[in-house]
Amino acid sequence: MITVNPQFTLMSVLRLLPLPVVIYLALILLPVRFMVGPLQFTGLRFYLLLMLVPLIAAAMRRAPILPDLLLPIFVLWAGVCMFVNTPGQVAEHTGAIFLELVGGYLLARTYITNAAQFGAFIRALATLVIFCLPLALYEAASGAAPVIELIRAIPGIYSVDVVNIAPRLGLERAQVVFAHPIHFGLFCSAAVSLFFVGLSRDLSLITRVAGLVLIVLTAFLALSSGAFIAVLVQLFLIAWALFFRQTRHRWWLLLASIGVAYVAVDLISNRTPLRVFMSYATFSAHNAYWRGLIFEWGMVNIGQNPVFGLGLEDWERPHFMYSGSMDNFWLTLGVRYGVPGFVLLTLAWIWGILRVARATAADPSLRRAWMFCLLGLSFTLATVHIWTAIYSFSFFLLGAGQWMARRKASSTQTLPTGFTRPYQLGFQRTKGVAA
Repeated sequence: MITVNPQFTLMSVLRLLPLPVVIYLALILLPVRFMVGPLQFTGLRFYLLLMLVPLIAAAMRRAPILPDLLLPIFVLWAGVCMFVNTPGQVAEHTGAIFLELVGGYLLARTYITNAAQFGAFIRALATLVIFCLPLALYEAASGAAPVIELIRAIPGIYSVDVVNIAPRLGLERAQVVFAHPIHFGLFCSAAVSLFFVGLSRDLSLITRVAGLVLIVLTAFLALSSGAFIAVLVQLFLIAWALFFRQTRHRWWLLLASIGVAYVAVDLISNRTPLRVFMSYATFSAHNAYWRGLIFEWGMVNIGQNPVFGLGLEDWERPHFMYSGSMDNFWLTLGVRYGVPGFVLLTLAWIWGILRVARATAADPSLRRAWMFCLLGLSFTLATVHIWTAIYSFSFFLLGAGQWMARRKASSTQTLPTGFTRPYQLGFQRTKGVAA
């Protein structure tokens, strides 16, 4: 029997989702930029600057976890690398990544602290993604981004550039309100497992499938193979969990299967497993070849500058690689900030994920949905680079799940009308619930 709670309203979400998070999500989708003296601010950066003191004060009142410490240390190290390589840009660059990275992370850590708030965040995110669908369809057909163009028409206010990229599959690539279509696709992809898995107890299977189709379609309109990897990884993990739901060690089985597949590809193919992966993770063989070159020359640059990296200096590459774009976030960390910078940020990221993975008191559906989302994002960040709004949002997502690792679950909190308890992943039929 499929059940659904018909009493859910938007007001019930707004009552539960803290106002700072509502403002943060709104500013993610409002690409406003302006100058304050010589410094360029976005609406999001300015908001996080205003929130910085209360966020730090809140952080000092709770017991720190490793990512709480490593992320500020990473920013300090990034400042050192900037001072060594590009001293003229220390203040603006370091300040920007501190506000976006640490600010976004701390805001989630401070204001999403229980299952009820996290569930409200999921609903808000899915709603925003689906609301972007008409804009994405219009842009895919016309190539025009009306929200960006409207903001750019306001005197004294700037916005992101409308990216001029060749169409794919006969469609223009939708960026909607983000700096790049990849960023738009990545934002939409975050809602895939969060919506379908995280709300398995609150929404019927039909409702979740319909919402999932709309979310996947919206993400697809970015026409970014890198961003769509996050969607495919999450769909695969959902399918794996469903198919092997009776297998106790299904995740160890998955890891073993990936290891066997890696060795098999390495033995059978005349290409490295990385190049084989790139060939299937891009829309064209040219892109796959190009990303392989980026990785190889990125590693060369890290080897030449292992401690302080290059800062914002241009990286060494063959003359025919005319673009300085580096489509690999993890690789860019090592190139810009050296091995120490790479270790600091990736350790914070991995530790944050493993900390939640080991949690036993958290709601199973919310924990699994968040894990699927972060794993999909981790794969995508190996094929794309991120900055500004989506950079902040990625670490907001990391912080949004850390409450799940507390020793005592917060599932006893009273929810407003329209929310049910407990959250469960609907892979097994229980009385009155099916998925």
